[in-house]
Amino acid sequence: MVKKYQSPVCVYKYPFELVMAAYEKRFPTCPQIPVFLGSEVLRESRSADGAVHLVERSCRLRVEAPRLLRKIAGVEHVVFVQRNVLNWKERTLLIEAHNETFASRVVVKENCSYTVHPENEDWTCFEQSASLDIRSFFGFESALEKIAMKQYTANVKRGKEVIEHYLNELISQGTSHIPRWTPAPVPEEDTHSQAGLRDPGSLEVCGPGSTQGPAPEMVSTDGDKLDADYIERCLGHLTPMQESCLIQLRHWLQETHKGKIPKDEHILRFLRARDFHLDRAREMLCQSLSWRKQHQVDILLQTWRPPALLEEFYAGGWHYQDIDGRPLYILRLGHMDTKGLMKAVGEEVLLQHVLCVNEEGQKRCEGNTKQFGRPISSWTCLVDLEGLSLRHLWRPGIKALLRMIEVVEDNYPETLGRLLIVRAPRVFPVLWTLISPFINENTRQKFLIYSGSNYQGPGGLVDYLDKEVIPDFLGGECLCNVPEGGLVPKSLYLTEEDQEHKDQLQQWRETYQSASVLRGAPHEVAVEILERESVITWDFDILQGDVMFSLYHTKQAPKLGPREPGARAGGQLTDKGWALGADYSRVEAPLICREGESIQGSHVTQWPGVYLLQWQMHSAPGHMACSLPGVEDVLMALHSPGPRCKLLYYCEVLASEDFRGSMSSLESCTSRFSQLSATTSSSGQSHSSSLVSR
Repeated sequence: MVKKYQSPVCVYKYPFELVMAAYEKRFPTCPQIPVFLGSEVLRESRSADGAVHLVERSCRLRVEAPRLLRKIAGVEHVVFVQRNVLNWKERTLLIEAHNETFASRVVVKENCSYTVHPENEDWTCFEQSASLDIRSFFGFESALEKIAMKQYTANVKRGKEVIEHYLNELISQGTSHIPRWTPAPVPEEDTHSQAGLRDPGSLEVCGPGSTQGPAPEMVSTDGDKLDADYIERCLGHLTPMQESCLIQLRHWLQETHKGKIPKDEHILRFLRARDFHLDRAREMLCQSLSWRKQHQVDILLQTWRPPALLEEFYAGGWHYQDIDGRPLYILRLGHMDTKGLMKAVGEEVLLQHVLCVNEEGQKRCEGNTKQFGRPISSWTCLVDLEGLSLRHLWRPGIKALLRMIEVVEDNYPETLGRLLIVRAPRVFPVLWTLISPFINENTRQKFLIYSGSNYQGPGGLVDYLDKEVIPDFLGGECLCNVPEGGLVPKSLYLTEEDQEHKDQLQQWRETYQSASVLRGAPHEVAVEILERESVITWDFDILQGDVMFSLYHTKQAPKLGPREPGARAGGQLTDKGWALGADYSRVEAPLICREGESIQGSHVTQWPGVYLLQWQMHSAPGHMACSLPGVEDVLMALHSPGPRCKLLYYCEVLASEDFRGSMSSLESCTSRFSQLSATTSSSGQSHSSSLVSR
C-alpha cells in the first residue's frame, strides 16, 4: 500500500529571491540537518537568457534505523537524486526527488515547490508532497514504513526551521534584498533559439518536474489550500502527519463531493474521531454529509423553532463559557420530565432540538475562537442530576436517549470537550449501565462525575469554571436563566388522533406487555437469577384501578411451562401450598399504586434463584392478603364478574458483571465517584427502590 504525505502551505514573509539565497545555503552540506551527509552536482544547465536553471544532485542521507535492520540491509546511508528547476522569470522552484538505494524494493518520491504568494508578491509559499511504496524489504516492511514516515515527518518541520535560520543569517550579514531577475541582452541571431527555450514545452530542464508543483494561483487565501500558520492559529497544533491527513481529506472532498464542503474544523473532528485513519474518517464523514443533506441539517438553525412547551419544560441552555473558553451548556436533567416531554411533543421534536443544540455549539465554538484568539473546537456540558430518580428510567425514554446518542456520536464527533456531572444520586449507576455501552470510549474519558456536594471546593467545578459563572443553584453567584423544567401537565400530552403519536404509541406497546388483574387473580412475572448482585429493573403504568406491587424470592422454581429466555409471565405462577417465610420470602415492601401512576424501580439481588414480580388488586387495609392467593381463588375470580385493573409493564435484568463493569469505568474517571459506587453496589446487601411519577 502506498503511504502518502501532503504538507500545508508554509508562508515565508520574505521575497522569493531572498528565500532562494537561503535555500542554496543548504548545499553541499547542512549541519542543521544531521541526517543530510552531503551532496554533489550530477548535472547543471541554464537557458540561454539565464531565466531557467536546472540542477541535479546526488544526496546522501544517514539511515536512522535499528542496528539490526541496517546490518540486514547492508547500508549505513541511502542515496537520493534531486532535480531542481529554478525559473527566475516565473519566480518558481520545482523540486523532484527519488531514491536510488533499494529502488527495486522501496520507492520514495517527493515533490516540492516554492512559489510567490498570490496575495503578496513579497512573500513566498512552500509546499511539498511525498509517497512511500514498500514492495519488499526482507520481511521488515511494516517496521520500515514506521521508521521512514517518522523520520520524514520529523525532517519536514526541521526543513522550515533551516530556511528561517539561513534567512536570519543573510539578514544579519546585511543581505536583506536581492533584485529580481531581468533578461540579459541577447544577440539577434540567438533570439529564435531563446524563444524556443522559453517555451516550457520545448525546455528539457522544465520537463516532467515543472508540472508537478501547484500552479501559483491555487495557493490563495480563499480556502483552496491550507496555510500552516492558519492551521496553528485556527485549528490548533497538529503533527505533520495529522496536517497531511487533513489536507488530503479536504482535497478529496473538493474533487469528489458535489455539495457544500464542510469547514476545516468539522473535517478535523472526524479525523480525530477515527484517530487520523484517513479511510475510516473519510467513510464516516461521507455518511454524515449524506445524513445532513437528507435531513437538511445545514439550515436547521434558520428554520427550527422549538414549541413553546419545549422552551418552558426543557431544562437546558447555554451559559457563558468554561475556564478554557469553551462554550458552556447546562442541562438540569434531574428537573426534567423526560416522559412527559416525549408524550407531549414526541421523540422527533426532541431529536430536532438536540441537533439544534449541537449546531449552535459548533457556531459558538467558531465565535469563541475569534473572540479569544485561539482554537476552540469543542464545548463543555454541565449536567445537574439533582432530582434524578427511577422515573427517568422509563424505557421508551431510554431508547430515545440511545438513539440521540447514536445520532450525535455519528455526526458530531469530538464536539464535547468535557462533561461535568454533579449531584449524581444512587440511581445514576443503573442509568449509566444502560447507556454507557453506546458511548464512544474517547467520549467517556471526558466524563467527570461528582456525587453529593463533592463538586464544591478544590478539585470541583472551580477547576473548570470561573467562580463568576458557576450557577446560583450550584452554590455560585451567577444567575442562570436555564429553565427549571418540572412535570409536564398530562393535559398537554398529544392525543392518540395524532398520527405521529400513534406510531410512537405502537413502538411503546412493542416494548411493554399488557396485563389485567382481577380480584383474587394476581399477575406475576418470574425472573430467574443465576448470580447474586444482578439488578432487576421494572417500569409499569397503571391504566385502570389500584394495584399493590410486591417482589418475592424463592429457591424453588414455580411451574412455568416451556422454558423461555428472560422473564416469563402467565397470570399466577405460585402454588397455594407455599408458605410465606418458608417456601418464598418478600424482598420488597408492598407498594400501593394508584390509577394513572407510573412506577419505576430496581432491586439488587442478594441470592440466586427465582424472583417474582407480582401485581394484585388493591384491597382495603383490613383485607390485605398476607400470603399468595390459591388456585381456587384465581379460578373463582376468572369466572366471576367484578372490577378489573389494567397495566402496561416492562422488566429487565442487568447482569452483575455489566453493572459492576460500569461502576469500574466510572470510578476510573474520577475518584469522587467511589462514594457513589460504595453505596450503590455494596456486596452482601440488597438495595432497592421504587418511585412514583404522578
